[in-house]
Amino acid sequence: MTQPITYELLHVDKNSGARRGVIHTPHGDIQTPIFMPVGTQATVKAMTPDELKDMVHAQIILANTYHLFLRPGHKLVQEAGGLHKFMNWDRPILTDSGGFQVFSLGALRKITEDGVEFRSHIDGSRQFISPEVSMEIQEALGSDIMMAFDECCPYPSTYEYTKKSMERTTRWAARCKEAHKTENQGLFGIIQGGFFEDLRKISASDLIQMDFPGYAIGGISVGEPKEEFLKMLKFTTPLMPENKPRYLMGVGTPDYLIEAAISGIDMCDCVLPTRIARHGTAMTSHGKLVVRNATYERDFTPLDDECDCYTCKNYTRAYIRHLLNTKEILGVRLLSIHNLRFLTKLMESVRIEIERDNLLNFKNDFYKKYGYTK
Repeated sequence: MTQPITYELLHVDKNSGARRGVIHTPHGDIQTPIFMPVGTQATVKAMTPDELKDMVHAQIILANTYHLFLRPGHKLVQEAGGLHKFMNWDRPILTDSGGFQVFSLGALRKITEDGVEFRSHIDGSRQFISPEVSMEIQEALGSDIMMAFDECCPYPSTYEYTKKSMERTTRWAARCKEAHKTENQGLFGIIQGGFFEDLRKISASDLIQMDFPGYAIGGISVGEPKEEFLKMLKFTTPLMPENKPRYLMGVGTPDYLIEAAISGIDMCDCVLPTRIARHGTAMTSHGKLVVRNATYERDFTPLDDECDCYTCKNYTRAYIRHLLNTKEILGVRLLSIHNLRFLTKLMESVRIEIERDNLLNFKNDFYKKYGYTK
């Protein structure tokens, strides 16, 4: 059977090992490395699909299996013709498995070999997701890339707990692969193992034997110190196949995105850019800018004079601060457009610098300007 998701390697930065490639999907090609905006409830908050395409230049977006399972229900989305038609998005979509949200949001959860029983964070109703149920939901949603159902261990966790969790995640991955029936959706495996190198190695080896069309690193960027994040990222990425997409889950700060690319990661996602926009914060080439602050009351300059987004071309800090302080929806929308475009533009630059074998120099220059100490 022809795989619906394939990876084409175009160039490797000779000084860092970063990869420049293309992921081919049923709904179009994705230039990598890539930042993927998150559309939790079948929408990237405050954004229309046309804005995502024309202003943000988003190539692929995510949707959330857990949330769409609870509301409006995967069967309703299927009845509407799948996520692409339901949300009017004709480019690639990735759905997570629901695993992370079950463990972070679901109350009174009970984990067994069968799956996870939990109470909905919305109304307290009893719910159950297993590997088979996760596949059923994601196949009904019709995403291009589906994720295997896994357990994301909290940080910190003991070696014994992490080992049992990792082994169960591997068994669940095999069940997901068995339950996966659609030919136009690719199923990615998720490498777990917490912050224990031997467990990560076992997890990667076992999943690679199952021959998924792509692989993700889960269970890092969950609150650990940056040093531990980098150590596990740099250890795990080389364990992943070179001829398949490599996805680092839940990463959205500029430094983590650059470090991921340097380590050989192709795909990253995070809710961060729209979340901080709702709290009045912008990412800029000179660091974070809290637009609500009084110092910007009479600042008639753009958020970032190096940004090419719609917001920076047309509006000032003073105006956006006014919108935020008067609770006008447009303020959050303009900040969301900017933050999302800032990260997609960052990754456009990363792709160019990889082709020039210059990503390490780019990183150093970016860190100095942004205000990172390392």
